[in-house]
Amino acid sequence: MLDGKTVVVTGCASGIGQEVARLAKRAGARVLGVDLAMTHDHVDEHYRADLTDPYAIQDLIRLLPMGIHGLVNCAGLPPTHPAAKVLKANLIGLKRLTLDLIPKMTDGASIVNVASLAGIGWPNQVSSIMEADHLDFDNVEAFIQNHDAGDADGRSYFFSKEALIAWTMRHRWTWRERNIRMNCVSPGPVATPILNDFLQTLGKRAEEDARVMDRPGQAADIAPVIVFLLSDGSGWIRGTNIPVDGGMSSHIVCGNSGLTS
Repeated sequence: MLDGKTVVVTGCASGIGQEVARLAKRAGARVLGVDLAMTHDHVDEHYRADLTDPYAIQDLIRLLPMGIHGLVNCAGLPPTHPAAKVLKANLIGLKRLTLDLIPKMTDGASIVNVASLAGIGWPNQVSSIMEADHLDFDNVEAFIQNHDAGDADGRSYFFSKEALIAWTMRHRWTWRERNIRMNCVSPGPVATPILNDFLQTLGKRAEEDARVMDRPGQAADIAPVIVFLLSDGSGWIRGTNIPVDGGMSSHIVCGNSGLTS
């Protein structure tokens, strides 16, 4: 499925990113892994980089080779981290890495952003999302002060994913002349090392979700969808957010719309 392709996977040392790296390699890809934690599992080359640091991103771009066929933006921080750090990792650094890597991508390349069920409320945040177009490493604290994107109730995390989904959709045709496409996948609760961070932050909301769902997701539930989006078989999918959440997003939409089973 990915024979002859070179794929960059951020957050490759654990969780969904690790499983994506494993599946991509099994599908024939040359996998370039990016993570703060050192790992040689399922990657052909490892690059250590802090995606909350613009200089580290600049160095990473310089080191990565030409001829990249795919980028999976999986690295991120949970809502237990300070809001500024969350926005830098999950949104600002992700966007900087992606945009700066475009010149090193092949025609027909695929970008896959790992968003979240937490971003489902993006239509209610459009004005803040539009203002986040100017969000950068040096003005993130001011943005948090002026918008609903702080530490309370994990809003920094929710906003980062809302903005990421919207950013993905808005770039559906940005690089169409080179046939470079961008999509995102929105997992629901997944049993990864950071699941407890979400349970700690969301409290009763997480308990309610757990009662509705049959089980938490596994990295193995999410990674195959991402690998498909990296493949040539997904070439006509552009600017799309694919929920991979055991039906939770449909449950929320049905509840908000008054639809019953």
